[in-house]
Amino acid sequence: MISVALVDDQALFRAGIRMLVDSQPDLRIVGEAGDGHEAIALVARERPDIVLMDIRMPVMDGLEATAEILKSADPPKIVMLTTFDLDEAAARAIRQGASGFLLKDADPEFLLAAIRGVYAGSSVIAASQTRELFAQHAERKRVPAQYEQLTEREREIFALAARGLSNGEIAGAEFLSEATVKTHISRILAKLQLRDRVQLVVFAYDHGLAG
Repeated sequence: MISVALVDDQALFRAGIRMLVDSQPDLRIVGEAGDGHEAIALVARERPDIVLMDIRMPVMDGLEATAEILKSADPPKIVMLTTFDLDEAAARAIRQGASGFLLKDADPEFLLAAIRGVYAGSSVIAASQTRELFAQHAERKRVPAQYEQLTEREREIFALAARGLSNGEIAGAEFLSEATVKTHISRILAKLQLRDRVQLVVFAYDHGLAG
């Protein structure tokens, strides 16, 4: 059972999400919060697997709450909820460790798939949204030294992952097995000191490495 905490200042929105999530046999809402302070207390109390976190809330916003929660030992994975497609706040949240962002008006099926995907270790940023978001907001920097450590093959895999391709899609494009691609991705993340594929995408756009 995947446990989910829901943080949003709109009670009606929370009620709708709760009904949707609780209708699934493998998902369960373990608590709700209406602001960032309540969210921090909720996560400490319930230890959910996933937090759906609104960005704009009174008292303490979702960015500040996310930063605090991610400082804890073994923190949950956090997905930001936003009304705006190209949202600089969502980009900042991802840079500080959130697992992605979802639009509040996303299709119910996509929301459920996103929760399951994040729990399994995936990110939830559509490639097209990522490209526009970070192309508009990222400050381009000099290519860092750790990127130079990547082999030519690893740079090819990096470029495809930065475009949002899955391991299966990369395997097909490069005529490799998925297991080999997974090994390459793990080595790339280790060399670049990145936590996951979401941070890989951010790294690529921040440094002008996304094709």
